[in-house]
Amino acid sequence: MSAPLNPPTPPDSRVLLHQQGEGLRVEVQGTWRITETRPSWPALIAEQAPARVKLVWGRLADWDSALLLFVFEVRQWCRAKGAPCDFADLPEALQKLLHQLEVVNETRMPVDRSRDFLSMVGFAAQDVWAKTKEIATFVGECVISATGLLKKPHKFRWRDCLDEMQQCGAMALPIVSLISLLTGLIMAYQSAVLMRQFGADIYVADAVGLVMVREMGAMMTAIILAGRTGAAFAATLGNMRAGEEIDALQTLGIRPVDFLVLPRLVALGVMMPLLALYANSLGILGGMLVSRGVLDIPPSAYWVETLTAIDLSDISTGLIKASAFGLLVGLAGCHCGLRAERSAAGVGRATTSAVVMGLLLIIVADALFAVTFNILGW
Repeated sequence: MSAPLNPPTPPDSRVLLHQQGEGLRVEVQGTWRITETRPSWPALIAEQAPARVKLVWGRLADWDSALLLFVFEVRQWCRAKGAPCDFADLPEALQKLLHQLEVVNETRMPVDRSRDFLSMVGFAAQDVWAKTKEIATFVGECVISATGLLKKPHKFRWRDCLDEMQQCGAMALPIVSLISLLTGLIMAYQSAVLMRQFGADIYVADAVGLVMVREMGAMMTAIILAGRTGAAFAATLGNMRAGEEIDALQTLGIRPVDFLVLPRLVALGVMMPLLALYANSLGILGGMLVSRGVLDIPPSAYWVETLTAIDLSDISTGLIKASAFGLLVGLAGCHCGLRAERSAAGVGRATTSAVVMGLLLIIVADALFAVTFNILGW
């Protein structure tokens, strides 16, 4: 037997390397403890590249998982180098533990999850289709609940609906007032720049009145409620889902859509047109203030010109949009809340999704309304 090629190792755990032709014989000796320093196989093998490795059982006093980890290092190195590794001389118990460690390691190995373009498109299409089915199912449940409300209005939770009206209506007046007034001011200033070039300052009233009544009043109010009320709906229902309150309702035979969703939808559908009318009034008031201060147009003349530009069809157009936007904001908030994950992070994600979905639905619905009203000649 040739002389051992041994780098210095700790005295309690020893590894003897014996060159045997193109192969390497590895003998483990001493006491192996996980709490003590153990030899490192990469340091022991250094620059050597044996064609095969054989581990043998030497004079071992005692061993634990430290020896198992060392043998596992040898096995991994042999696999990486493509060298055969013989563990037949090791105890059967150690071989079983080594096999279990290899199985666990293989299951935790990172998997290449990169996808090509077509796969990404396919998975995205599947995700969109699944979410579309969820939304369609939720809308269908809401329609069924609304039908039940028309048939049996005495079973509707009117007190909850009135509470939600106060929260999404009266409590939203300050922010709606500020945003609507500033919107009217901005629109009047921008219109004045254009109208002055043609000496048509009075038509600022027409521009502000028509845009506020037909578009901006309902749009700005819906955006405000999407960030305020829609997020509140999602957070409330998400917390109830995380606290298993919704599961308790289902256990009692109470449909969550009837008990939680419908009162909120009715509240938003009723209050949105009222808030839109209020926003229209403040927007026109903001334009009137700018016209009086910048263009020297008397408030009476401004008001008369506004009345000549706006008719009932313009007001009804804005109210139809406002009602639809309110229902969409409520649907987005309640849907995301009921589908929230049962954790604090899930509630936060549901709240964000409710705002994003509400804004997206508002923009898409507004575009559809614009095309529809143009075809109808409104």
